[in-house]
Amino acid sequence: MTQEITTLQEMLDRIHDSGDDQGRVSLGEIVESVGNRSFGPLLLMVGVIAASPLSGMPGVPTGTGLLILLIAAQLFFRRDHFWLPKWLLRRSLGKDHVQKAIRWLRPVARFIDRWLQPRLPVLIKGGSIYLISFVCAAIAIVMPMMELVPFSAHGAGLALSAFGLALISRDGLLALIAFAVTAVSFGFVIYNFN
Repeated sequence: MTQEITTLQEMLDRIHDSGDDQGRVSLGEIVESVGNRSFGPLLLMVGVIAASPLSGMPGVPTGTGLLILLIAAQLFFRRDHFWLPKWLLRRSLGKDHVQKAIRWLRPVARFIDRWLQPRLPVLIKGGSIYLISFVCAAIAIVMPMMELVPFSAHGAGLALSAFGLALISRDGLLALIAFAVTAVSFGFVIYNFN
């Protein structure tokens, strides 16, 4: 059984170590490395991808949007483990792209991990889980539009990462910050479409 992830640095280490001999990293390998029973690390993983330079590649925001929608739906229905279709698990990126994004995120991860702690538990348990899953689903629906607005996917990625970290560390203050970042990201997209 895979040990539960408790920090962003652990998440990046596991993603960094995944991959195959042909220099590719599939979504299935990443999900296996972080564990399929924990929604926090999986939401964090998708948020990290959306917040990284990878989100600038065509199709990545839309692909992450689909993945976010699947995670949010399963979180909403309180499934005991995470499921993805096999065709999606086979999708892959070059290992060098993934490792470049991880190198870019490591200093941020070290900084964030210093500030995580359990607080305001009412914002990350019970009915709040439904609100978090609803907001994540809304982000997923808007992700394809974010491909047209430069840097907006990065804001959505930060919000998703914060939601994932909040679930991992039981940090309700971080969930509150994630709600605020989501509102700002949506406002940025709406402003640029008007």
